[in-house]
Amino acid sequence: MAKTALVPVADGTEEIEAVCIIDVLRRAGVDVTVASVMDRLQVTASRGVMLVAEKLIGECADHPWDLVALPGGMPGARHLRDAEALGRILDCQMASRRLCGAICAAPAVVLQERGLLVGLTATCHPAFRDRLPQYREPDPESANGRRVVIDGHCVTSQGPGTALEFAFSLVALLLGEEKAAEVAGPMMMVPWHVDRDKEVHA
Repeated sequence: MAKTALVPVADGTEEIEAVCIIDVLRRAGVDVTVASVMDRLQVTASRGVMLVAEKLIGECADHPWDLVALPGGMPGARHLRDAEALGRILDCQMASRRLCGAICAAPAVVLQERGLLVGLTATCHPAFRDRLPQYREPDPESANGRRVVIDGHCVTSQGPGTALEFAFSLVALLLGEEKAAEVAGPMMMVPWHVDRDKEVHA
């Protein structure tokens, strides 16, 4: 049975991040549902690209997702944060320790502001990094300075330029590194592996 993933989108969502997440997960065989947190299926992303979701977020609340992955962008991340149905999904996802990912503004604006990063190390876009718990000035070897941070069931990343690495990390955690490498090859993302030496453990 295919793994399932929910990717919520909103007006102001970062389109590179959203499409990278959706595309890579689908190439890996994940059953991805794109859900709008607005009151309509079509949203206008942060650079004016039109994205059309398959469902409204309220239709997704009772499904036990294997992964919930949040793209960033502003004001998209604020819309995700303020969506009550998505909040309930995230609360359940984190409480059950099922995989949750967030990139760019979303780790700080959505997960942190909803109190879902307690005890976890995360990264995000530099413009929002001072909102994260245990913040310190980033350097390449510090957890907050890494392009992708994995802390247990929570995966965070920094922005559009790290979106493919983020998406492949999600595939590796959901389906294994062999599957991630299989998908990465034709996309010229080789060699691919999760850097376990830099993984953070709660």
